[in-house]
Amino acid sequence: MKLTSQTTILDSAKEAIRLEADALSALGTSLDSVFVSVVMAVLATKQPITITGIGKSGIIAQKWVATFNSTGQPAQFLHASEAIHGDLGMVQNSSLVFCLSKSGDSPEIQYLVSLLKSMNVLLIGVGANPESYLAKESTYFVHTPMTSEACPNNLAPTVSTTLQLAIGDAIAVALMTERGFSKLDFAKFHPGGALGKKLFTTIGQVMRTDALPQVKPNCNFRDLLIEISSKRAGATAVVENNVLLGIVTDGDIRRAVERNENLEILCASDLMNTSAKRIQISALAVEGFQLMENNKISQLLVIDEEDKYCGIIHLHDLLSAGIN
Repeated sequence: MKLTSQTTILDSAKEAIRLEADALSALGTSLDSVFVSVVMAVLATKQPITITGIGKSGIIAQKWVATFNSTGQPAQFLHASEAIHGDLGMVQNSSLVFCLSKSGDSPEIQYLVSLLKSMNVLLIGVGANPESYLAKESTYFVHTPMTSEACPNNLAPTVSTTLQLAIGDAIAVALMTERGFSKLDFAKFHPGGALGKKLFTTIGQVMRTDALPQVKPNCNFRDLLIEISSKRAGATAVVENNVLLGIVTDGDIRRAVERNENLEILCASDLMNTSAKRIQISALAVEGFQLMENNKISQLLVIDEEDKYCGIIHLHDLLSAGIN
């Protein structure tokens, strides 16, 4: 291995990225009515689409499958080599099949294409050679124009696989746009992710319900302080006859002490905030976070459909649940 300089390393890396960027730009310019027909064909299909390829193209095909499945388009991966050993059974007559191949002329691809054509599939080829066997046998062929790989020997798939990846993303985005695929739709397929939590987690799922802090309006200062400290919510609700009257926070306690008031004669009704922020138990947890953030508070009183006090939620509860 020859010794090299930092400049040489950076120059070669920048050149690789430049070649890929230039090829992506050319790809964007080259898209035409064929691409539109491909997207329309996918929109019209009633079955999961199949995506196949071999070698590095096969790896890109698997990424296509992951992207399509997560954006509302059912898809499955067919390994070009395994197809002739039983996996071809996942393809049905009249299925829509994408075949990714840079050259489009490898023996494995030619054999697979001939088998697929015998099954009367709608075959969409994606590759760099518009004169290849794959291009000629495909119903539609999406050309990924390129002059060379970024590899210094023009051998390792670099530019070619970047273009294949980009075409898959472009098709997925076009499908999402045509279907009006929303954030809520995306969250349905990613319920465990951050977005899923924001769109599905409710206040009722994360609020505190055990040992609810609450006092009556005539509760004296000492018992009020004990209630706030023991329930560890940083506040307590003030309730009478099942009616929520307000909230007393640890901040209210500190301010009373700072004013040097006669604490012995104070009760909850003297300190409570009657315009305390409240939130419905059925509201989204992210709404609670936004309400706290907008009002610079740390607690929210939770009420049910009949406006009765049923819980309290602290900012830390939301952060612990991954809501922010």
